[in-house]
Amino acid sequence: MPNPLNLPPALAPLQGPVFRGLWFAWLFANLTMWMNDVAAAWLMTTLTTSPVMVALVSTASTLPVFLLGLPSGALADILDRRRYFAATQLWVSVIALILAALSLAQAITAPVLLLLTFLNGVGLAMRWPVFAAIVPQVVGKAQLPQALALNGIAMNLSRVVGPAMAGALLAAISPAAVFVLNALLAAAAFVLILRWQSEPRTSTLPGERFWGAMRTGVVFTMQSTRLRVVMLRIFLFFLQATALMALLPLVARELHGGGPGTFTLMLSCVGLGAIVAALLFPRWRERYSRGQFVAIGSVVHAALSTLIVLVPEVWVAIPAMVVIGMAWISVANSLTVAAQQAMPDWVRARGMSIYQMSLMGGSAAGSLLWGQVAGISSVQTAVLLAAVVGLVVVLATRRLSVDWAADIDFTPATPSGAVPEPAYRIGADEGPVMVTLEYQIDPARAVEFAQVMERTRRARLRQGALSWGLFRDTAVPGRYVEYFVDENWVEHQRRLERFTAFDAELRAQRLAFHVGTEPPVLRRYVADNGVERPGMPL
Repeated sequence: MPNPLNLPPALAPLQGPVFRGLWFAWLFANLTMWMNDVAAAWLMTTLTTSPVMVALVSTASTLPVFLLGLPSGALADILDRRRYFAATQLWVSVIALILAALSLAQAITAPVLLLLTFLNGVGLAMRWPVFAAIVPQVVGKAQLPQALALNGIAMNLSRVVGPAMAGALLAAISPAAVFVLNALLAAAAFVLILRWQSEPRTSTLPGERFWGAMRTGVVFTMQSTRLRVVMLRIFLFFLQATALMALLPLVARELHGGGPGTFTLMLSCVGLGAIVAALLFPRWRERYSRGQFVAIGSVVHAALSTLIVLVPEVWVAIPAMVVIGMAWISVANSLTVAAQQAMPDWVRARGMSIYQMSLMGGSAAGSLLWGQVAGISSVQTAVLLAAVVGLVVVLATRRLSVDWAADIDFTPATPSGAVPEPAYRIGADEGPVMVTLEYQIDPARAVEFAQVMERTRRARLRQGALSWGLFRDTAVPGRYVEYFVDENWVEHQRRLERFTAFDAELRAQRLAFHVGTEPPVLRRYVADNGVERPGMPL
């Protein structure tokens, strides 16, 4: 790809105007997140002296991620992604304006602030799955790892800059100034997103139903071995790695030579390390695989966490936090790339939302677990035990590889052969629909055939089938009947739109076993629910 901007390899995806605009939109969106968290927490301290209410600000901001992760992913796959992403930023801008107006009028109360913080979190929770689904659309497969690394840079740059900007405005003016700036940044992101002219979807079928889309997303995830492996590994990493970040204020307080600003400085060092690592990724990827990134990053994180609590000196902690930030993003980026490449576009937002829930679930569980351990024993013990768990996880998951022999080709493909028109009109909602295929194979190859059909089972279910089965004929050796059931006629048709190069290859593998002179007999049946049809007797 030409590089008219002469950017280094680490920044190469930014040469594309579409990704560049979306990247700045993402940066602005994350700045609003960090700035709102700081301003809302500070404002709450002026409204109440209750520690519980102050703590609930963070809860109100993050809770929507757990509540709305999957629904937001389903909506992002059903609706126009460009408009949906833009709508999330408009939502955040409006909430910020309301916060600013109430703050200026001194009409805001602690419960109202919690409600508005929750509503702001709704916008933030809804935007992540759709953005994750958009990125592979606008960058090539070769540039996807670096594009995701650049997204990590935006996240960590906002982590460094956002709180600093919010703190400066709080000190110089008021929380209302932060909310006004948030509204402007979200509005700017809204404009940048609308400038992207996405390709319209060409499907002639009606859109998926909301609840059905969520079910399909969950089933796809459960039937994808690769995605399950990635989700387990990201959950386990954040389960143990969160110990240091969750207890960082206490770790910082126990450092020799530390001061009031030590905690924020250590946070900034994590962000700085993540940015440095993202810039070095192109060079590192020439030497290390995804699995090596995850293993090395996990070991480095555990080792330096141990060093910080065993040698509690500021001069040790500061450079260690930079390297921890590098290890953190190395693991997260590698697993995110693996997750992106484990799913086709039609389910990408749903899949990434479930992946995000695994990540956040690991973080939440880790914060709770290691907080309890620290309360029972000490902060040092909790961090050390978490580091040991991290090393055990590396050893225990070494066979759960994310370095696959070949990436699955999810390029859309056209099913071979024409689909026959039904003999009578079938309504979109009629069903369920049962499909049967009759195979004649060499009985001596039954074991091999069963292996291919097991992969077929997972593929049918990932595409949305309600059930699947394989039966062996008791009268004719080598004759098998495969069946699967779709929810209704339109969902059966939708299956054809989800057909990919991987499905075409799997179909070829099945047909290689068929020894009949004619192709496998295929029949489609629609449940008879008493619908009157033309030509039916009265």
